[in-house]
Amino acid sequence: MQLINPANETFLGHLVQDSSEMILEKYNKVVQAQKEWKKVGIKDRIQWISKYKKLLLQNIDHLALTLTEDMGKPLSQSKGEIKGAMGRLDYFINHCEQYLSTETVNVSETHTEMIAYEPLGVIANISAWNFPYNIGFNVFIPAIVAGNGVLYKPSEFCSRTGEKMISLLFDAGVPKNLVKVIQGGGKTGAALLDLDIDAVYFTGSHKTGQSIYNKVASKMIPCQLELGGKDPLYITADNANLISVVDSAIEGVFWNNGQSCCAVERIYVHHSLYDQFLDLFVQKVNAMKIGNPMDDDTFIGPLARKQQINILQSQVDDALAKGATVLTGGKALECKGYYYMPTVVSNVDHTMSIMNEESFGPIIGIQKVASDEEAIKLMKDSKFGLSSAVFSDKYQTAKPILDTMDTGTVYWNCCDRVSPYTPWSGRHNSGIGSTLSHIGIRAFTQPKAYQLKSFEK
Repeated sequence: MQLINPANETFLGHLVQDSSEMILEKYNKVVQAQKEWKKVGIKDRIQWISKYKKLLLQNIDHLALTLTEDMGKPLSQSKGEIKGAMGRLDYFINHCEQYLSTETVNVSETHTEMIAYEPLGVIANISAWNFPYNIGFNVFIPAIVAGNGVLYKPSEFCSRTGEKMISLLFDAGVPKNLVKVIQGGGKTGAALLDLDIDAVYFTGSHKTGQSIYNKVASKMIPCQLELGGKDPLYITADNANLISVVDSAIEGVFWNNGQSCCAVERIYVHHSLYDQFLDLFVQKVNAMKIGNPMDDDTFIGPLARKQQINILQSQVDDALAKGATVLTGGKALECKGYYYMPTVVSNVDHTMSIMNEESFGPIIGIQKVASDEEAIKLMKDSKFGLSSAVFSDKYQTAKPILDTMDTGTVYWNCCDRVSPYTPWSGRHNSGIGSTLSHIGIRAFTQPKAYQLKSFEK
């Protein structure tokens, strides 16, 4: 399988895909290593994270360059992702012991009741290419600390990055047979699911997630899915500082070239601010630099996958055919690499795919609304449920709107933000289960209740 740099279409090397026999051999090694690892105390399991963190920072330039070559993320953003992911490691260092230790929950005259959090066993982690450090750390770090073994399949679009991430785990002291990298595409991921695994954690598209969910249903094992989104942002009438709102919205839409499950993918603006917001927004978009991801001032690099250009173009063409207006962009760049121009489309409505199907690229539809009530109705008109945002000068204005949103996360005056202190979860077509927070730590365990009665007087 050829690996291609999406910025210039140069050849990076070949990906040797694991055969079924190779996958089974790796699985058997992880099974044996996990039996010993679960006997190690929690404090000792946590210690290696600090070493891992130091190694990541010591090698950040090389790691960031590999990520940029793999999927086209601007080099400054690649470094930013790695640095930002350190907060997740700190959270696990500081909180895993608290949430994985056995709890005494009730003591009476006759009984003591406790909850122990035991490892699941061997988990399959089928990960994503858009934020491999953030998404990977959400899963394999707490999974290992909880006492599990891991079969880690990075995306084929970020395979070199995945290898380097895991190799540093071993340098930090994690047993080499406890985590095994499985390389390949969709067929390789499917072969993982045929194994006698104890849980599966997947990040990717709704279509693939649904297929995984159906395939492992008969196994009766935990299946956690972090899928796509069509996240809305609403600008209320009381915003006095539109410049700061536009700046936040720009980042929410175009960071990582819009290739984020929680990117802002549709914007609703109160009619009293609509024209002013559009003017400011388009000015900012036109000022963004698109080009070589190795340049420090590049904000928009190439798309990671060539086929995504056709998906974006079909959404723009559909909107134009139904009466929308392209204010800037609307086509691919004629150059080497998988570049699509940052695109702003106005006069949109929900008959258009740009407002109801996931884009996963640097395009945005902006719709005028007459009231908060209309905005709520449109924001909720989606089969996805990952996040939603409201920008308003008053929390009293935003809160009733946020309270109605059927999404895993809601934002006031911010967007496209993930914190290790709060659960990251989706609803409906955006997924099942949670990573991060204490919920995400315990997601890699199975609780055991202890009911203890002493006959001593």
